[in-house]
Amino acid sequence: MCWSATADLVAGSAIAAVGVGCVARAARARPRALPLAALPLLLGAHQIIEAAIWHAGGGRGPAVVAWAVIALPLLPLCVPAGVLCVAPPRTRRRLALPLACGVATSAALAYVVATRTVTATVRSHTMAYEIGLPHAGWLIAGYLPATIGSLLLAGEKGLVLLGCLVAAAAAGCAALWRWEFISTWCAGAAVCSVALYAWVRRTGTAPASD
Repeated sequence: MCWSATADLVAGSAIAAVGVGCVARAARARPRALPLAALPLLLGAHQIIEAAIWHAGGGRGPAVVAWAVIALPLLPLCVPAGVLCVAPPRTRRRLALPLACGVATSAALAYVVATRTVTATVRSHTMAYEIGLPHAGWLIAGYLPATIGSLLLAGEKGLVLLGCLVAAAAAGCAALWRWEFISTWCAGAAVCSVALYAWVRRTGTAPASD
């Protein structure tokens, strides 16, 4: 999330460009990293979709649903699955829990998105999304281990650092969003995407551990 349509569009385009570089490098050097390398493309598309929501002044519609699909069911499934694809054999067993959390959380959130109406509302310099999540605490308890925990348990220094960056970005964005002052997730997503590109580039020049 960003603080305006322009910020979302600029950030989304930049993040998507980083994603193109990630995918190109992974395809040449380490194909198993492609699911993770494609994440900046997904995040970039997410920001660009939100730019359209800003232009529409929030509300409901296909763009809002698309935003919710990426943020809710897709990310908690894509992140742990991507990490598992590149994790060293010695760490794959401990990644079973984040992956199971991701699968369960993704299934629950997919059901919620399919059966409820998602609404976007402009609140000062932030965009708020409402879907009426049942048992939100349980869903968050599954979402965080899937998206952040899987990176922290990955067993590769670059991915652990990425997990720390994602955790810091999420915490900062949540605090500022609570005050309805400004959303900084686009900046956090950009930093994390650059860190992921650096990891893909480094692993592409080193012997693969899988």
